[in-house]
Amino acid sequence: MNLPLATRRLTAVLTLCLFALPASFSFAADPSPAATVAPTPAPAPAPVVSLEPPPPPAFLPPLPAAALFPAPVPAAVAIARPSADEVAIAKNALDRFLAQVDPATKTVTTKYPDLVAVRPPRVNPLLVPGLAPGYRQKHANNVARIQEGAIDLMFMGDSITDGWRTGGKAVFEKYYGNLKTANFGIGGDTVQGVLYRLRDGEGVGYHPKAIMLMIGTNNSPSSSSAEIAEGVGAIVLDLRTRFPEAKILLLAIFPRANPGEALRNTVLGANPILAKLHDGKNLFYLDIGDKFLAADGTLPSDVMPDKLHPNAKGYEIWGAAVNDKLTELLK
Repeated sequence: MNLPLATRRLTAVLTLCLFALPASFSFAADPSPAATVAPTPAPAPAPVVSLEPPPPPAFLPPLPAAALFPAPVPAAVAIARPSADEVAIAKNALDRFLAQVDPATKTVTTKYPDLVAVRPPRVNPLLVPGLAPGYRQKHANNVARIQEGAIDLMFMGDSITDGWRTGGKAVFEKYYGNLKTANFGIGGDTVQGVLYRLRDGEGVGYHPKAIMLMIGTNNSPSSSSAEIAEGVGAIVLDLRTRFPEAKILLLAIFPRANPGEALRNTVLGANPILAKLHDGKNLFYLDIGDKFLAADGTLPSDVMPDKLHPNAKGYEIWGAAVNDKLTELLK
């Protein structure tokens, strides 16, 4: 049969297209039961493994103002404060003295009335609990630690205690790695910060056998030796109330700075007052400060490079100095 030229060319093109189709291609048709092929199941998705660390514990809501009343203080370290009658007696005596001074002195004291005055001790600001906002995350971490399990030995303090996690980590494992411990040291913290933390979750929910406490060096720029000792005494009283069965190892505040400098004088001036808290039953005061010092009283750079924080060698000195006593208190 003779087909038109155009029709023959179209037939040829369609034939070539059919040969060019891939072997897997088929035209849709009504499938019969015998010809139905079950679809290949999709592979199960691989389990998702997160490499991100778990989120940190949430901040605790701030304590209400009603909970921030001044802490009570043991009588042994309480600052002597005059009564109103005693202050009046002192003021009367000063007035009589100033009434009979020479004219030049009277001119100066009249011009500057606060230059010579009766000044009773101020209300100790260290007794009012307060935590700096920047420390709230570490505080939340400490409270979360309490939920993880038993605590036999608790460390409480500032960056010097906190440093057992870093520069002192190997020494910590050596002496305390087989114990149920909790390190509640927070770098930069103060006496009033510890008082706050104990009221805000770090003082409940566990029953330590022993506590090692050292705090106060960060208060030395703005507080007196007597105020620091009174504040640390308030912490000791708080701990004794919360954990009556625990033995407390109260460390003298470590020396800092250079001999004769104000910061060293302030912290070392607090220590003889703190020693009055020792009772040999529940509270044990221990001063190991001299073990860090060179013969001339300085802090060697291979023990406390910044004259404040121990390095690994310093933590070894510390660990060795308290090991026997802590072992005894943990029995």
